[in-house]
Amino acid sequence: MKEPKDFIIFPLDLPDYDQAIRYAGILKNHVGLFKIGLELFISQGPPIIEAVKNAGEAGVFLDLKLHDIPATVQRALLAASRHGPEFVTIHCDEGGDALRHVVENFPGGTRILAVTVLTSLSRENLVQLGYRKEYAADMTRLVLLKAKIAKNAGCHGIVCSGHEVAAVRKELGEDLVIVTPGIRPEWSLVEQDDQKRVVTPRMAVENGADYVVIGRPIRDARDPAEAAKQVADEISRACPIVRN
Repeated sequence: MKEPKDFIIFPLDLPDYDQAIRYAGILKNHVGLFKIGLELFISQGPPIIEAVKNAGEAGVFLDLKLHDIPATVQRALLAASRHGPEFVTIHCDEGGDALRHVVENFPGGTRILAVTVLTSLSRENLVQLGYRKEYAADMTRLVLLKAKIAKNAGCHGIVCSGHEVAAVRKELGEDLVIVTPGIRPEWSLVEQDDQKRVVTPRMAVENGADYVVIGRPIRDARDPAEAAKQVADEISRACPIVRN
């Protein structure tokens, strides 16, 4: 059975090995997965995946947001999967044919998550990037479009803002893994946050999220383990909701 702490992904957005392993040791019994992103992966290379896995029972979410021609993405995914992360992320902007090529030529084990719309993007950003008005004006519509493309291509799940979780879950069903970044506990909300579309952990899980990514509120707390426990307590109020 999935416990409230298992919904939590803690991002190891840290510059070096020592800091990453320190937080992995502190939080190993309080989160479900550790996220290794570009900064730490580029700094330390693939061995950091094994080191974090060996720090405790929590798995690894390798958030590389791969985006290139299909053959290059496919080879990168194969290389990443040899190190045993639970998930690896790719962008779905190449379209369904490219995603399908990658997924159909992937042996499995590690699960592929497609990134829909970055939580740092606003509607104004989308207009600047040239998105059609109906998608720039309705973020949910754009996320649903990309989520459908990802699911039809065979991706195991998606990454989307907590604001779109309910719509994606309703439209695409229970078998799609949904990871939601930009999550802030109620006690940590601040103005001028660089994540422009945030929700609380309880809201995200109630709306259908399988995992919530929570960084600074835990990392910057005086007692990170206690902060993670508070997040799990908040999630527990959305339970009993058990997902794979």
